[in-house]
Amino acid sequence: MLIYDIIVIGGGSAGLMASVAASEDGAQVLLVDKGNKLGRKLGISGGGRCNVTNAKEIDDLIKYIPGNGRFLYSALANFSNRDIMTFFENMGIQLKEEDNGRMFPVSDKAKTVVDALINKVRSQGVQIRTNSTVDEVLYDQGQAVGVRLRSGEVFHSRAVIIAVGGKSVPQTGSEGDGYAWAEQAGHTITDLYPTEVPMTSPEPFIQSKELQGLSLRNIGLTVWNPKGKKLIYHDGDMIFTHFGISGPTALRCSQYVVKALKKFPVTSIMVTLDLFPDKSVDDVYNETLALAETDSKKAIKNVLKGYLPERMIPLILSKSGLEDDITFYNIPRQLWLEMAKLLKAFPIAMHGTLSIKEAFVTGGGVNLKEVDPKTMESKLMNGLYFCGEVLDIHGYTGGYNITAAFTTGYNAGKSAALQASQV
Repeated sequence: MLIYDIIVIGGGSAGLMASVAASEDGAQVLLVDKGNKLGRKLGISGGGRCNVTNAKEIDDLIKYIPGNGRFLYSALANFSNRDIMTFFENMGIQLKEEDNGRMFPVSDKAKTVVDALINKVRSQGVQIRTNSTVDEVLYDQGQAVGVRLRSGEVFHSRAVIIAVGGKSVPQTGSEGDGYAWAEQAGHTITDLYPTEVPMTSPEPFIQSKELQGLSLRNIGLTVWNPKGKKLIYHDGDMIFTHFGISGPTALRCSQYVVKALKKFPVTSIMVTLDLFPDKSVDDVYNETLALAETDSKKAIKNVLKGYLPERMIPLILSKSGLEDDITFYNIPRQLWLEMAKLLKAFPIAMHGTLSIKEAFVTGGGVNLKEVDPKTMESKLMNGLYFCGEVLDIHGYTGGYNITAAFTTGYNAGKSAALQASQV
């Protein structure tokens, strides 16, 4: 009976890296994936360009992984974002740094990265089984000993690495299969919820779709709890949709809305939009008033066209109590101040987000207290390892989640291979 050293379940970012790390010293590795091709989620990441990691220093990198990023310190000490860059460059993939430290292949094609990883896996002798759904991870006397496929085939091994992702983007094969296998080994799964996901709003101006498709650059978003405490602030870009808001800044704020709705007995959470994060209320007040004075005969709705997104002007004026056709000499100063305040804190009630299936990243997962942060091995089942999004780790978009996947995958693969060699 053939016994593999390691079986890796899942051919995404974490699973491919685990397969590379596990096999590079000669371990016999079987990589099993239920899809018809490997690296499907990797292939659509970064808008199809594949943001392979982020160049920030480790402490800053961790800050952008709000979902238990500190757990990764040990893994990153063994295989850091710099090591990820070197890994790909050694395979002939030139990388370039873009805004906020995001690292992309010079080719701007995710396929470059996916193909290189798969070729590396094949060149190191890893056996690959696609279109092979794992039905059960086999455990015997406190040890992971193999897998049973839905077809009935059984494969035995000295270690099993679960790298099947979370429940987000299920069309790439991430359907939450790993949680049940973890629970069968005695693990607890923390609450699962969507992160990096567009938010939904009941506001009339959202429901009327009057702002749908409007993109805003260099704005700020703040999420508030029902007691008026600021939960998080992010700046960047966003877009109004037919159901709420999306875009990088909205995605980063979304998990805080989700958590607040879970924590407080309310139906909506307030988010405020700052159209001018680098200016004060006084700056905005004085600048807009000066514009109105310069064109004192113009209606204020026309004066503001060069200062505000044109589609927002009627809404802003209405909410401020200002008539849109008044001119400079008829401006009520108190209402003008209210408008300036509104431009710095435009309220948008959020009653939720799109579903976890429509999120970029899954929040929650295998409880990290039950996983060794250095090896990624289960503390409850010998020879069982976890890596990637199946773990209770999540970051913002921008190369942070894929960094977590690659570093946990590498450490799981290396550790599993070392353990298998000692059996």
